[in-house]
Amino acid sequence: MRIFDTLTVAEKNVDTTNSVRIYLCGVTVYDESHIGHARTIIVFDTLRKYLESNGVKVNLVQNFTDVDDKIINRAKKENASADVISTRYIKNYFDDFDRLNVKRADLYPKATEHITNMIDLIKSLVDKGFAYVSKNGVYFAVLKFKEYGKLSKKKTDELISGARVEVDETKKDPLDFALWKFSDDSPTWDSPWGKGRPGWHIECSAMSLKYLGSNFEIHGGGRDLIFPHHENEIAQSESFSGINFAKIWMHVGMVTINGEKMSKSLGNTKSIDHVLKTWGPNIVRLFCLSGHYTKPIDYSEEILKETIIKWRQVENCYFEMILAEDLQTTEDLTLLKNIIQESKTEFDSALDSDFNTPLALAAFFKLVKNINQLASSEKITKTISDMIFPTFQEMSSILGLGIIQVTDEEKNQISNLIKQRNELRHQKKFQEADAIRKQISDMNITLIDHKTKTLWMKQEKIGIEN
Repeated sequence: MRIFDTLTVAEKNVDTTNSVRIYLCGVTVYDESHIGHARTIIVFDTLRKYLESNGVKVNLVQNFTDVDDKIINRAKKENASADVISTRYIKNYFDDFDRLNVKRADLYPKATEHITNMIDLIKSLVDKGFAYVSKNGVYFAVLKFKEYGKLSKKKTDELISGARVEVDETKKDPLDFALWKFSDDSPTWDSPWGKGRPGWHIECSAMSLKYLGSNFEIHGGGRDLIFPHHENEIAQSESFSGINFAKIWMHVGMVTINGEKMSKSLGNTKSIDHVLKTWGPNIVRLFCLSGHYTKPIDYSEEILKETIIKWRQVENCYFEMILAEDLQTTEDLTLLKNIIQESKTEFDSALDSDFNTPLALAAFFKLVKNINQLASSEKITKTISDMIFPTFQEMSSILGLGIIQVTDEEKNQISNLIKQRNELRHQKKFQEADAIRKQISDMNITLIDHKTKTLWMKQEKIGIEN
């Protein structure tokens, strides 16, 4: 499998020899998570599920930034503690991403639980001459790290003070960044240099080094983190260890809203709770995977409405297979096996080639289309379903799609209602038959009328349709 590495600007093979260690920069928990966060996390969730489906052991660590100026400002505004704010939004995070069918990371370290690790790392950087103490805190001396800018491709002599760099006259150089900030505002911790709290960048270095070591397989996050966050992580981590920090830097493109950058100042952010209530988890996942992960994607209602149509085809396909009857198969099974294998090969090849989820989705929908064509011709039998279903299920599982399940009791109830409706239609009692159809519809069941039989599917409720 190859992934585009931001550092070398080239695709690199993912080393799956032992296990694939992934550090994913998580959210700062001062507000609700939004669709931009969802895209990044869904991409990495799908990557993990694909690797695991191929028998690769994955160790995914995703942090929570639970100490930050934004959290402290929110706490002051609400007259609450920073811990109350961060606890609330961590809970909301799990509620949101559980609903999005995201498998939980192996570990969710919090910054506040690793202050000692950060202090030890800062001590080492000071001792090695890469950091110094000033009036306002401890700073990393950027010019001491000769490769600074290698990830973002920014040259130090072209970086201007104040451009995404906090201006501080007590720094030796305007590019230097804070490892430890002196402060009396709660929360604070004692350190060898004075009371305060860690800078943003040091937390990810300390936690990834602790849990994954140096030179782990993949470091990921949104493209907005390339500079300064990931650039600074590289500088401080490699100055500490003397070896490459991560083998591959994988960055996910931003989500725009109707062509505009999504931002709170423009008032155009879409919270995950909002998009789930409007579109449901499967539409959101399909949307987030619809563009190549390295490119931006635009959140537009037109695209999402088109995705609903595709999702209904998936639901139709699923229920056609699970309700298939045990009849004699007349189809050429060799040809069918070739169709299945071709779809699987295209799906895997797409994901192996720089995790091309749009092409993988195309292969998945190609399989769905073939199944639905067989179904419309009433050629789906249990034998055929048993052949196709494992591949369909594997692709669905990797993509994180979840079709609403039905119990045996529900199946029996629906089958009996359909039988009654068919008898009424045969007797030309169409009004009574329509009443039963309405009763079935109220159960979120859609009938699929074929020439010789009537099947059904249970559809996911999608808010925009209500």
